Amino acid sequence: MEAIRGQNGIQLLLAAEQDAQQIVNTARNAKMARLKQAKEEAEREVAQFRAQVEAYFQRKVAESTGDSGSNVKRLEIETDAKIQHLKMEAARISHDVMQLLLKHVTTVKN
Repeated sequence: MEAIRGQNGIQLLLAAEQDAQQIVNTARNAKMARLKQAKEEAEREVAQFRAQVEAYFQRKVAESTGDSGSNVKRLEIETDAKIQHLKMEAARISHDVMQLLLKHVTTVKN
């Protein structure tokens, strides 16, 4: 009777060990699946963030390039206006300057 009870106890222990092993394997598989899912989610978030940063960068480049083009155009217009102003001033006072130079060149001092 004791031998039967001993074998029955061993059978119970083996069954319990198998159940425990199955629980551990199930938990390990669930953990691996969750880690894989977390990695995929992280990769998607990184890709999304990278796309946002790239879009921001491209927008800033476009804005600065656009500003540069408009600044060049504005500076060209201002420069042309200043050149025209200087030409007009030179034309306006050139007669007076010539008279002043001729007076000093032709005047003899003792």
